[in-house]
Amino acid sequence: MATLLINSECHAVPDSAERDDALWLETETLDATTGWTLKPAGVCRDEVCVPLPNGRESEFVNSDSFNIAAFARYMGQPVLHDRARQTWAVGEAAETRASALRSLYAPDFTLPDMAGLEHTLSDYRGRKVFLVSWASW
Repeated sequence: MATLLINSECHAVPDSAERDDALWLETETLDATTGWTLKPAGVCRDEVCVPLPNGRESEFVNSDSFNIAAFARYMGQPVLHDRARQTWAVGEAAETRASALRSLYAPDFTLPDMAGLEHTLSDYRGRKVFLVSWASW
């Protein structure tokens, strides 16, 4: 069993297979685990379909499994693997982060105030927000 950290979520993947630098997931669980679905057009999420490179399909797909680590690398996402803990982490692609930074929009988040009441940044859209943060380290 492996643990997969992807899309800001943690998934226990019991029917996975780790081989070298590959994490093979059963294609039936691919959508629930990653949000991607294997289709004839390629690997799809919502309206986006990514065709697999011709002649290299076996790097990504075998009879009933999909190599999510190889696909993430193909998409430009960093992949980290801790063999001892059987944990995999897939990060956001650098271009995705750079695009978000160029937009000058802060990512949405929710934090509690001193009284425990939660506030979400997007609730204050269009208004000025003064945010103070502090860390003990």
